[in-house]
Amino acid sequence: MSRPASLAQSLAEDRLPSRIWDRETTLFAPARAQRGMHGEIMNRLGWLHLPAQEGPPVAELLLFADEVRQAGLTDVYLLGMGGSSLGAEVLRDIPFGKTGDRCRLTVLDTTDERAITDVTETLRPERALFLVASKSGTTIEVTALERYFRELMSAAHGANAGRHFVAITDPGTPLETHTNANNYRRTFLSPPAVGGRFSVLSNFGLVPGALLGVDLGTLLKRARRMADNCRPNIASNPGLALGAFIGDQSQQGRDKLTVLLPASLAPLGPWIEQLVAESTGKDGVGVLPIVDEVVEDLEQFGPDRAFVAVITPQSLDLAATALTLERAGRQVFRIQTTADQLGAEFFRWEFAIAVAGAVLKINPFDEPDVRSAKEQTTKQLEAFARLGKLEPDPPLSRAGSYRRRESRPPEPIGPAGRYVAILDYRPIHLVRRPMITLIRRDIRRLVPVATTHGVGPRYLHSTGQFHKGGPNKGLFLMLTSGDATETPIPGTNYSFSVLKRAQALGDFRALADAKRHVIHFHFDDPDADLSEPLLKAVNELGPRRGPRPDPIR
Repeated sequence: MSRPASLAQSLAEDRLPSRIWDRETTLFAPARAQRGMHGEIMNRLGWLHLPAQEGPPVAELLLFADEVRQAGLTDVYLLGMGGSSLGAEVLRDIPFGKTGDRCRLTVLDTTDERAITDVTETLRPERALFLVASKSGTTIEVTALERYFRELMSAAHGANAGRHFVAITDPGTPLETHTNANNYRRTFLSPPAVGGRFSVLSNFGLVPGALLGVDLGTLLKRARRMADNCRPNIASNPGLALGAFIGDQSQQGRDKLTVLLPASLAPLGPWIEQLVAESTGKDGVGVLPIVDEVVEDLEQFGPDRAFVAVITPQSLDLAATALTLERAGRQVFRIQTTADQLGAEFFRWEFAIAVAGAVLKINPFDEPDVRSAKEQTTKQLEAFARLGKLEPDPPLSRAGSYRRRESRPPEPIGPAGRYVAILDYRPIHLVRRPMITLIRRDIRRLVPVATTHGVGPRYLHSTGQFHKGGPNKGLFLMLTSGDATETPIPGTNYSFSVLKRAQALGDFRALADAKRHVIHFHFDDPDADLSEPLLKAVNELGPRRGPRPDPIR
């Protein structure tokens, strides 16, 4: 019996699944729970019962979707961040029981000028419906986007503009109050005992799902079946088995969880990334999920890797890759599934992360280090209000075709278990991700380290928690560049461009304060070649493994 299977058996004998369902909060960071965290953890376990929804709640959503379509509102724009948007993106991009009669969904989880301008230029006000999604009702990005688009819609529709807005939030938030004052079409409330990254089966996922024509009844039915399968105290419990694997591998030093997904399920990657990274990366421990990575030479993978292979009947190539990894002595956890089991996979991973939290003795339901970047962003915006400019600290220095600054930790970090995180605040562009994929490949050819790519400010609500709260093993390469436009945000003295730059500078400061190693590159040309400065910085991690790759053109 393998060690993870043995751990799953031990956890089953200890009745861990039953204790999670019984909301035994001392499973998660028991010492901290005894110091007042019992209530906080208890109030984050409502996701366990979301699959039980059926009947009237689902029927209400379907009636709402029919109402919207009959009103001719076919272009839906979701204004949200993190858990408020990632689940909806999965439901949009993975075919799941969709009918021909559905809305088009655009997810705006950004403060990027180019992305906002693109939407503005193609916006048809008579067909537009905006979903304003925020659990707290105070998310800065969502608030800014709502103000901007409400002003545009007011210019087109006057006092009737509110009929083109729908809110999804928790009870009693400022957003709920705002919707009542501004005549929103509807306000959908979500259970407050459900954290954002566990909210895909709440109204945060189900409302956009209904508009997309998703078969919500089947989605929840599959989730209920998986929830039932995650109850027994047996080693084969699917959520227990996956969580035991994740927790055990992390404890063995294999804390880079490489998730291999077939093309049909690739959109699930960012959702898994947030769930794993934000839940486990705290108190100096955690699991870093690696998604959207090309698997090539096995020598590019260091000993800190573990693998989860999500295999469908059509993904024979992925099954072969998993077998090759196993024959090479790599630790691989296999999940056999299909696209129509999406609801089941949502719940499997959520339960698994609760199990992994118990194994690692951390609270998987909080995000204590996310607020540090928010606070630093606020300081930058306050400086802008006083001085009319932002204040990089330390300042950037010219280095050829770009400017650069660096924040080094007080003590060098050894190369064992390192990873490289590319924090990308450059304007949205169709070729950006393919170019970054090639750079990540070339980084692995230089040094055997895991790599991630986070689009800012989106990653602040995902891997940003792991960056600052997890193990101090990251090299953070922050990329910024100029914007072609400056779009004012109503009710403020700054533009989206300024807000995005403030978020980048704020996260640099938060990472530096957490003694992380950050190198910030600012390119005057947003389409400048990135490979040479990034590969040069990474090469300092350790000896080259072979001929240096040519710069990417």
